[in-house]
Amino acid sequence: MSQYPALTSGRRPVGVVSFAQYDNVRREDARNEVEMLMPVVTEVFGNIGITKDDVGFICSGSTDYLIGGPFSFVAALDAVGVWPPRAESHVEMDGAWALYEAWVLLQEGEIDAALVYCFGRSSMGDLSEIMAVQLDPYYLAPLWPDPTSLAALQAQALIDAGKATEADFAAVASRSRRSALDNPKAQVAYDRSAEELLAEDYEVAPLRRHALPPLTDGCAAVVLAAGDKAYEWCERPAFITGIDHRIETHSVGARDLTVSPSTRTAGEKAGVGTKKVDVAELHAPYAHQELILAEALGLGDGVSVNPSGGALAANPMMSAGLIRIGESARRIWSGQADRAVAHATSGPCLQQNLVCVLEGV
Repeated sequence: MSQYPALTSGRRPVGVVSFAQYDNVRREDARNEVEMLMPVVTEVFGNIGITKDDVGFICSGSTDYLIGGPFSFVAALDAVGVWPPRAESHVEMDGAWALYEAWVLLQEGEIDAALVYCFGRSSMGDLSEIMAVQLDPYYLAPLWPDPTSLAALQAQALIDAGKATEADFAAVASRSRRSALDNPKAQVAYDRSAEELLAEDYEVAPLRRHALPPLTDGCAAVVLAAGDKAYEWCERPAFITGIDHRIETHSVGARDLTVSPSTRTAGEKAGVGTKKVDVAELHAPYAHQELILAEALGLGDGVSVNPSGGALAANPMMSAGLIRIGESARRIWSGQADRAVAHATSGPCLQQNLVCVLEGV
């Protein structure tokens, strides 16, 4: 008989049953987005022996700004196959938010399974210019600040507040890249001590290269299934027992950059603190942001944080957040964890944050 974890009254049990991702690379010159997605979609279906005809909904996450062409997500559907016509949607966000939309539709009970995929190629343009377009159009965007400079302001605020040091940032990077040695999909992995990393030159003070995410081309996909369908396709589904997303004010100067109230609220609504957490996959593109997120979510010393290496090991735009959910699910499937927290972020200095709690039974 199928067993399900405790859910909020009225919620339908929905689990992650399959996950696949591309080999994260600095620059993919040989394949376009559709050609990158095709083997990933094939793998995510093949893992559980299904086809596109077995899912009732498809939702994708990407951004046309990376490619420089409107409605690029429509062309990406060729990776799945668009005939016969099927229910499909898209979010101009990381794939984690596409997963949220699919989860909501599954709650309505009209479908039993969904495919979620996402893709992004950071190498296609200058991210310093592209990412500035999302900033406040009156005060920030005209200054064209790059993401690393904004992150450096946040890191310096942590130091000035006495909440962290540059050595703390280096310790996060050292652990993350060392963990990535066990991740065949990682782009950057090495075994170097925090002391060695502190000898590097600054990129934008107080951030050195080790504290920055690598530019990454990549994509990912997951399959969601509801109720007994989850057990048909997966021996131990990673059930979503809580999920929530929140946003900070658009004005970076109007908030305390050393804390993340939106992550804290999303974590509370998702039920992070109600039971023991074994694994946390945090989408922290910059090393210091992991410290902010861990504090906001109340993660203790016994939690394994970013065992995959996290975004410091590979940070494909529009995909790194969904990958955090997939990596969390993998550890539940394998029995390495019973309960995991996955986090995704978007925008400057942790502006938008999604928290997903996954459990296995």
